[in-house]
Amino acid sequence: MQIHELHPENWVDNYADYLYNYAVARVSDSEIAKDLVQETFFAGLNSAKNYKGDAAERTWLIAILKRKVIDHYRKINSKKGKAEVRINYASGDEDEGDWLEERVADPFGKGGDATLENEELGEAIQECMKKLPKKQSLVFTMKTIQGMSTEDICNELGINPSNLWVMIHRARTALMGCMNQTWF
Repeated sequence: MQIHELHPENWVDNYADYLYNYAVARVSDSEIAKDLVQETFFAGLNSAKNYKGDAAERTWLIAILKRKVIDHYRKINSKKGKAEVRINYASGDEDEGDWLEERVADPFGKGGDATLENEELGEAIQECMKKLPKKQSLVFTMKTIQGMSTEDICNELGINPSNLWVMIHRARTALMGCMNQTWF
């Protein structure tokens, strides 16, 4: 396993555009996306001492940004009912990215149905994943669930990045169709 180090002095140059594009695809507001990226950098600086080096710097920053996006939606939806929150999460299309993560019930939520809902959703996802072609399922799992880097996946499977992204897109599209039929 490769040990990674943090280099905050390079974050803006190396990751700002990527993080911004990630955020704006999820919140559909340029200013909010900029704020979320800035909050991500601050949170990264504040928690740098906790960084273990197990993940690449960009992967670690994306994990922080994901929490910031979730916190953003929780904040704006805190006064709305759960049904409205679910509608907001389900309003995008599969090209917006990690739709799967946006639709999983919060495992730390205080709702009594959260555990049951997570179990049922997990079973539905597993059933849909079984319907994917084997290589698509493998690539999707490696990239989206395990968080492996594109380079590592391509090296391990002997494919090029374009092929990887086509497989991921096809897997997401197929999973979204299957989940719409069986879950949503």
